[in-house]
Amino acid sequence: MKMKILALLLVLIPFGAFTQTTDPKGYEVQYTTRPPLIDGKIRPSEWRKAAWTDDFVDITGKPELKPPQRTRCRMLWDDDYLYIAARMEETDLWATLKERDAIIFHDNDFEIFIDPNNDTEQYYEIEVNAFSTVMDLFMNKPYRKGGTYDIHWNGGMNTAVKLKGTINNNRDRDKYWTLEMAIPFKGLERPGRISQPTPGSKWRINFSRVQWKLEPDGIGYRKKKRPDGRNHPEDNWVWSPIGVVNMHIPENWGILTFK
Repeated sequence: MKMKILALLLVLIPFGAFTQTTDPKGYEVQYTTRPPLIDGKIRPSEWRKAAWTDDFVDITGKPELKPPQRTRCRMLWDDDYLYIAARMEETDLWATLKERDAIIFHDNDFEIFIDPNNDTEQYYEIEVNAFSTVMDLFMNKPYRKGGTYDIHWNGGMNTAVKLKGTINNNRDRDKYWTLEMAIPFKGLERPGRISQPTPGSKWRINFSRVQWKLEPDGIGYRKKKRPDGRNHPEDNWVWSPIGVVNMHIPENWGILTFK
């Protein structure tokens, strides 16, 4: 049932005209011999070799749609894992989904898209909400090329979230939430495909933050409604802008270079 619902949602999402980004973002990920403890805290001593990315922007790249809350992330790697840390300013911490492989972008979430072969074909998508609930799937190619997904793929990643505030409580103002993740390279293995980087390897990667407009509901929150009764559309804030509201254009993702 989940897979049917997700397929329907993806059909309904307007893909827009495809446009090639001329200047994708780039990030040089440093090798570490001291992997960070994955507990959501992003300790400076553990991540000192990892620079922060640029602040996320609207998925369209339009400067007038600058996100009102800051999002950025940083990365490290070793022989076994790609490590990712993200920090998201948030005045209203909110989440509802606790079941693995639920459709996490129905909540506010943080999303990771990885194409290890840098050929814009097979890739992976991971979504995490403020409860640290994970949805992960494998795409055999982008939807506009007739691609299908495998939601049963489980990359074996380790994730942890730390909250600075009180989740699902509108009686105060929260500050931020942080995420740490370790993605094992073995979990990205596919027949005939690259999954293990070496110094100089270049992967396609991008990050997205889905943010819904909320309103008070008792002491908690609910999605804000438009006059016609439908939910306000979500905001999509990304590291490397796509040009349209569609993350499934890997040609427009950023480039990750392993150092």
